[in-house]
Amino acid sequence: MIEEYGSTPIDALREIMRRLRDPQGGCPWDIEQTFETIAPYTIEEAYEVADAIQRGDRLALCDELGDLLLQAVYHSRMAEEEGAFDFDDVARGIAEKMIRRHPHVFGDMQIESAEEQTRHWEAVKQAERATEPDDSALAGVALALPALMRAQKLGRRAARVGFDWPDHTGVLDKITEEAGEVAEAQARGDRADIAEEYGDLLFVVAILGQHLGVDAEDALTAANRKFERRFRGVEAKLADRGKRAQDSNLAEMDALWNTVKAEEKGDG
Repeated sequence: MIEEYGSTPIDALREIMRRLRDPQGGCPWDIEQTFETIAPYTIEEAYEVADAIQRGDRLALCDELGDLLLQAVYHSRMAEEEGAFDFDDVARGIAEKMIRRHPHVFGDMQIESAEEQTRHWEAVKQAERATEPDDSALAGVALALPALMRAQKLGRRAARVGFDWPDHTGVLDKITEEAGEVAEAQARGDRADIAEEYGDLLFVVAILGQHLGVDAEDALTAANRKFERRFRGVEAKLADRGKRAQDSNLAEMDALWNTVKAEEKGDG
């Protein structure tokens, strides 16, 4: 069916998008969209790709990758309409970047380990950033990243230029300090101050993950899954007693929580 729109699947997809955006006979919804209105869908699709990976569902992953690819085609089509760039420019740019950042594969450089490649990759990125107007060590950390992920990335950037604690013990001390400041703000009753101090605490907790070699976003995602699994287990045990959570109390639910946790046999 798609063959009538292009000689390859990607050509067909680009033509389909062109048709959808065509003011003469296209889709009214697609025609109205802008970079700003489509951006939230782009972020959502990236998360759905990650979700399919976490679930180990390869059929869903194929489908979600298609949705994510559509986002790249969509943005590229809107840029082409403006005369800024097109999908070929996007593909060419990333292909050139991959060649440039992998001289041990596409050139004569010798790199023997993944760690050495990571150091080289970061050095190349740093050199590229040095040619940009904003040459800050923090330049290029996307504002749209999830806050926890962005905090850890900002911390890594600052650490590369020496702005960091020597080891994790210093971070733990800072967490204790920040927790005390949250308590002080709470005692004062200043809501803006409480929010600010709480944010500082979350930021330092993210930096702790950096020192421990733990991805903060992944760790919190796993903790969310664990909490949901165990709480649903509590609800199931309450249902066996003919109750719902709202019919119970903290003492009963806490005891059932510990039962569910024990039944997981050391799952964490």
